[in-house]
Amino acid sequence: MINIKVDNEIELQLFQPYHAEEYFQLVERNRYYLREWLPWIDEVRSPTDTYLLIQMGLNRFHENNEPNFGIRFRGVLVGNIDFHDINWYNRQTQLGYFLSQHAQGYGIMTRSIQAILHYAFRELDLHRIEIRCGEKNRKSRAIPERLGFTYEGCLRDGEYLHGRFHHIFVYSMLAHEWKRK
Repeated sequence: MINIKVDNEIELQLFQPYHAEEYFQLVERNRYYLREWLPWIDEVRSPTDTYLLIQMGLNRFHENNEPNFGIRFRGVLVGNIDFHDINWYNRQTQLGYFLSQHAQGYGIMTRSIQAILHYAFRELDLHRIEIRCGEKNRKSRAIPERLGFTYEGCLRDGEYLHGRFHHIFVYSMLAHEWKRK
């Protein structure tokens, strides 16, 4: 199992099947908060659903693709970070993430993304990391903006969510840009 120690408060853990109940409870406690931006939330209705998500993620991880990490803050599961479709030929991927509502305001996601960038650029030797956020999702957009990602543009009506389209903002970081940090 891959664990990434971010600092004295935060650890990233590769999700395992035994995390299914805990992961489900995290989603359940934050369902309405997360639902605004995460279309898959409505599909998670039981610990079995999170078990299947975790197992699918582990299968993808064992295919050398898509690690999915739980974020632990002071030992408590508060969110996740995952890679979407690592393109090994072009050495690039996208990051997705969420943080529970009660864990906001402690810098957890900023510190976690910094650690995952270090892992992606140094351990996996990726060249480009992309983050896509809903135009109106200010909290999510603040992460790449705070970390010095380059805003690349807007995918107009780039995602269909809850019966309507909305714009997606695209940010990127290249390995040589991260090395300067």
